[in-house]
Amino acid sequence: MTTYGVAGASGQLGRLVLGELLDRVDAGSVVAFGRDVAKLADYAARGVDVRAMDYDQPDTLAAQLAGVDRLLLISGSALGERPRQHGAVIDAAKAAGVSYMLYTSILKADTTPIKLGAEHKATEDMLAASGITHDVARLGWYSENYMGSLPVQVEMGVITGAQGAGRVSSASRADYAAGLAALLVEGTGGKTYDLAGDDSWTMADFAEELGRQTGKDIQYVDMGEAEYAASLEAVGLPPYVAAVVANSAHATSLGALENDSRTLSGLTGRATTPIAISIAKALGQ
Repeated sequence: MTTYGVAGASGQLGRLVLGELLDRVDAGSVVAFGRDVAKLADYAARGVDVRAMDYDQPDTLAAQLAGVDRLLLISGSALGERPRQHGAVIDAAKAAGVSYMLYTSILKADTTPIKLGAEHKATEDMLAASGITHDVARLGWYSENYMGSLPVQVEMGVITGAQGAGRVSSASRADYAAGLAALLVEGTGGKTYDLAGDDSWTMADFAEELGRQTGKDIQYVDMGEAEYAASLEAVGLPPYVAAVVANSAHATSLGALENDSRTLSGLTGRATTPIAISIAKALGQ
């Protein structure tokens, strides 16, 4: 029996991947790894083998990965630390005899102007050097990334950013989870998949749709990268986080988050979630 592991399973994306995976394989063949195993208690109750995993404890990883044949490595959230952490998992997977790995990278990792892309490309390079059969799933942005400030945006009637007229081919976390589960089961190695939404939109489009759904006049106001970063700091974001967000926004204006391949919906057999549906869900409609 093939055993499927999900590293980072206790996060928002990881839990959704587990749900999709259990629609494809028996629970007894699934291993869920997370730093906080209590968050996976519901999956343990369904028969999933739940194991603790801390990317910052490299000496423990090979033992935890014992018996896993195919492993999905969901990228960690510690900015600046990911190459070191991911490298530890890759080394442990090789030592444990994992035969196949799938990694969640960033869209256009080799050319993206998004500065965080360098961390993902470094992980891709380590995977290539490891000799482990693997595929890379380069993900676009989650639609949910744009939903956290909706109440303030509706109240103020303004959305600020530095995306210009750049287009975003976003998809929901659930869409990406379905694609990743398909690849974890069916991937054969040696391929890079660009996963993004079927349709793309601009921030002006987003503001117009939010206004339509709320009956408010909402405008998108474009800023330069530095000005946008300063505005984020002014509302309480730490300078490093503000810089990362502003850089990603500016990179959008350069085409970093646009993709028309429709590879994701091809993997899942279903259309990705339109941004209008994600907005409606976030508004509780």
